[in-house]
Amino acid sequence: MYTAFAGASTPELTPSQVTPAKAGKLSVAGKVVGPVTGDSHSKAGLRFGLKDINAKSRIVQVVYRGDSPPPLFAVGRNVVVGGTYASGRLQGSSILTKCPSKYTASPPKA
Repeated sequence: MYTAFAGASTPELTPSQVTPAKAGKLSVAGKVVGPVTGDSHSKAGLRFGLKDINAKSRIVQVVYRGDSPPPLFAVGRNVVVGGTYASGRLQGSSILTKCPSKYTASPPKA
């Protein structure tokens, strides 16, 4: 899951694809893992981890500062965090929650 068109957009990666070589502006799609600590409005920010949605992977640490996270934000929720990756941490500036019903298989038609 890597998206970039003519260098004009931000790449969207999974946590297992994020490496020091990918430093810079990017979006990471993953599952929120705890503990979730802090506050997005504080200097220290809201802190949590992201792992691949359907697999065990390394955890990307996130520090998010900005508007309050979306109402559905919680441990176990699938999200996309946009920001800047550097020094082993994603400095998040946006969070979008994914609706789980859009990403589950439809029941087979009889």
